[in-house]
Amino acid sequence: MSKAGWAGLVVMCAAGAAWGAAEADAQKTKWKAEATFPVVDLSRDAARQTVVAAGTPEVYQGHPTTVLLPDGRTIFAVWCINHGGAAGPMARSDDGGKTWTRMDGALPPGFKTHQNCPSIYRIVDPQGKARLWVFSAWRGKRFSDDAMPAIMSEDDGKTWKEMPPLGKAFRCVMTFSSVVRLKDGATLGLFHRGPEGADRAPLEVLQAVTKDGGFTWSAPRVVAKVEGKNPCEPYVFRSPDGTELCALLRENTHKGYSLVMFSTDEGATWSAPKDTAWALTGDRHNGVQTKDGRLVIAFRDQAPLSPTKGHFVAWVGTYDDVRQGKPGQYRVKLLHGYKLGDLGYPGVELLPDGTIVATTYLKYWNDERQHSVVTTRFKLSETDALAH
Repeated sequence: MSKAGWAGLVVMCAAGAAWGAAEADAQKTKWKAEATFPVVDLSRDAARQTVVAAGTPEVYQGHPTTVLLPDGRTIFAVWCINHGGAAGPMARSDDGGKTWTRMDGALPPGFKTHQNCPSIYRIVDPQGKARLWVFSAWRGKRFSDDAMPAIMSEDDGKTWKEMPPLGKAFRCVMTFSSVVRLKDGATLGLFHRGPEGADRAPLEVLQAVTKDGGFTWSAPRVVAKVEGKNPCEPYVFRSPDGTELCALLRENTHKGYSLVMFSTDEGATWSAPKDTAWALTGDRHNGVQTKDGRLVIAFRDQAPLSPTKGHFVAWVGTYDDVRQGKPGQYRVKLLHGYKLGDLGYPGVELLPDGTIVATTYLKYWNDERQHSVVTTRFKLSETDALAH
């Protein structure tokens, strides 16, 4: 190459680097502005909090999910021992999350062999029969055919029995992270996995449908795959007017925002995933719709430059905010973790009196004790007053 050619190449490279730096500076400036989004801090209010299962120097309590029964007060919680470890624990609250009773001894012995983040759901079959199901990612060896094992109760959690795994078609790193009832009485479940079910990129989101209340499921099919991104841990819910489904997705490269997609045909097709607003950026979304139509969605905060990044937060806003990519109203710092980023797999329940019960795992104490499962309770009337 001639000297002139080399000189031109150097100029082009320098210009490209300058352009890239300018873009990065502009992005950081945008994030700084977005990080001024209002936050209500309830995390230091211990009177709201209940320790469901205390960590010890030897025992790590992790990754809970919850389900509320139709009586509006009975909540079940399941979780695992160690980070993404074995299932086994279960607790029940008969007073909306104020007090809890352990139920481990009432569960099938084999439940302790189920692995990685058990998830509990109340699934109603097309005939109206309700059952409680707890799905896990695998049993035994990780890539065996014992994928998505489950236990099930047909009497509102009084008794439980072991159920057959869904099988090798459901090999995954994480079981169903959310389910939603469809208009025809079937139930749609969403989960994610990497190649051959591994926890590595590229991650993709899949779905399956059960038409018999959880016993059998359709073959999983991919519904979200994004070049250069890793969508996972989908939270699917129905719009307030009932016309469409929305799925919020964790984006596991953590280089930008979370993702969202929509379906207007009961999950037959989905829109291409797009970025959420900054304020909805986080891991493992889960939420409720309140009586005034607003949404309260909890997650591990992963928003760039967020002052609460790595802690357990909730976003408050409307469905239109989610749909249009608007910021929403405000966030709530629910709990303060002493190991940032290792928390936030939540259960979120709405009681008849408007109390929201949010449950997660986190390093609750700044000492030698490991992670605990903790619940906090609040009402939007309280956070609204503090936000204005």
